[in-house]
Amino acid sequence: MYTFESPLFMLRNKKRLKWYLNLNNYRNTHFQVSNNAKKAYKEYASKWIATLPKLDRIKIELTIYPKDKRLFDVGNIGSIHEKFFLDAVVECEKLVDDNYLFVPETTTRFGCIDKNNPRVDIKIIPIEKDTSNEN
Repeated sequence: MYTFESPLFMLRNKKRLKWYLNLNNYRNTHFQVSNNAKKAYKEYASKWIATLPKLDRIKIELTIYPKDKRLFDVGNIGSIHEKFFLDAVVECEKLVDDNYLFVPETTTRFGCIDKNNPRVDIKIIPIEKDTSNEN
């Protein structure tokens, strides 16, 4: 099992404005801004991803740790983290693809409030090959 600490936002420009990683921003922001955020995410994550071995099949678990008690839609935050992270893993050539043949299961959940270290923990759990049906 491997665990990556994903930030809740990326800095989007020289003014250091925050671009929060959630579905509303992804859907409502100009595509160039969203694409730049995705590139920044990949750059941030690729250093960690480079330490991974090649992966055959995996499942991932996302656990969200917000900084305060504001209510939020777990799927709204989890979906973009899942997309950006898995796309980065594939682009870094650690996984062939992120379709259901290679990532058949994802889980997203609320962890707890963490004022000091808000984040999304992404666990990669390799799935062992089922050799029971092979001759």
